[in-house]
Amino acid sequence: MADAQKTEHSAAPAQAGASNRSTTPGSTTFRDYIASGWADRTDIIPPARPEASFAAARRDAISALHPEETLVIPAGDRKQRSNDTDYPFRAHSAFSWLTGWGSDSEPGAVLVLEPRAGGGHDATLYFRERAGRDSDEFYANSEIGEFWIGARPSLAQVAGDLGIATRGIADFDAVRQSADASTRVVREAAGELLQGTDEELDAGFARDLSELRLVKDAFEIEQMRLAVAATARGFDDVIRDLPRISAHQRGERIVEGVFNTRARVDGNAVGYDTIAASGPHACILHWTTNDGPVVPGDLMLLDAGVEVDTLYTADITRTLPISGSFSPVQRDIYEAVREAADAAFAIVRPGIRFREIHATAMAVIARRTAEWGLLPVSAEEALEADNQQHRRYMVHGTSHHLGIDVHDCAQARREMYLDGVLEPGMVFTIEPGLYFQPDDLTVPESFRGIGVRIEDDILVTADGAENLSAGIPRTADDVEAWMARLS
Repeated sequence: MADAQKTEHSAAPAQAGASNRSTTPGSTTFRDYIASGWADRTDIIPPARPEASFAAARRDAISALHPEETLVIPAGDRKQRSNDTDYPFRAHSAFSWLTGWGSDSEPGAVLVLEPRAGGGHDATLYFRERAGRDSDEFYANSEIGEFWIGARPSLAQVAGDLGIATRGIADFDAVRQSADASTRVVREAAGELLQGTDEELDAGFARDLSELRLVKDAFEIEQMRLAVAATARGFDDVIRDLPRISAHQRGERIVEGVFNTRARVDGNAVGYDTIAASGPHACILHWTTNDGPVVPGDLMLLDAGVEVDTLYTADITRTLPISGSFSPVQRDIYEAVREAADAAFAIVRPGIRFREIHATAMAVIARRTAEWGLLPVSAEEALEADNQQHRRYMVHGTSHHLGIDVHDCAQARREMYLDGVLEPGMVFTIEPGLYFQPDDLTVPESFRGIGVRIEDDILVTADGAENLSAGIPRTADDVEAWMARLS
């Protein structure tokens, strides 16, 4: 808002340290005038949003694990990008999961669960309510003033929307002052908000919040479907725009921009930085610089996910032949990766251990790399714990849980996650790959610079599994037909 700097010389600064950004007249006449002449504003109290009842059940679940403790879950604050600009605000995942407040949540909000006599907790949501139009904050505060950032909700509106009692953020001081050994806080989001709680017990609280998210409820599963569907549209958009992408020296940037446009149109944002890795960049597992060309004849690995407004995200990878057709070598490598993915998916059902998915995929990777003569030992020998030579070509894991975080439930205990037993409602990725670095002398020259990953989002069902992203073409033949159809 460059024009905001062009204000009258006699103005007083709106905020300390902000005089070079914006100034507002400091006269009493101006303050009286800007505070008058506004139409009455009637609060319309919305009905509770669909996720409110699910969030209430989640609060009950964490309440049961922490009786007689005060639980503090902050949304977090804006984070500075540079000088007086901030990164887009996204509430902490635990806060959104427990409140149902997603992309529209207020920075600085805090959910507090206070134990009540007889068991359970009372939930209160504290946040900074909008200022009246008779307040300097309304027009002079560029961080939260409605003149600057648009309409903000009232306490009553949020209480109706989320089905949670609300209070002004100033009232949180009482919670802060009464904090003691029985107070737990999500430290990741707390900053300086609350000090003096027990670090080890807080870590256990964060662990419990992670583990409760391992099994998704019906609302979460529906949001995952929406995220996958939006991501599929984003992949279509990229394929349609390949002529423009291939014509630009930084075509990967255009890929990123095209997909991010879909994410903003159909959701809140991307769930993580888009990986648009063409040619040898596909061998770099987290290539997000995205500044290279997209050259016909090469493969492009596109790892991207739309985060919907409730903050649930997809995480999907497809590897595309830029010219529309795989070469024989590219096809062999691609289909080996797909074979590993299909083998892993085939064993998914309630009762198996999460780690078995990875082991199954890696057995295929070991067998195929041995068949190509890349290993100094047999596939069976490579799979022994003390060997693992095949992992040179796929150093990452095959699966991670997925949901309101792209790497969801990350603070869960090993015995609940990697060694955990699958249950209906779990959602995770299956994403094997093969990456042959351009300077890797252990592989044929024709393999060098080829990277392939296929990643799908998997829901465990009562008797097996559903590939939520199966509608996005996966086989080499189907990928080529997909690209031909959209070109």
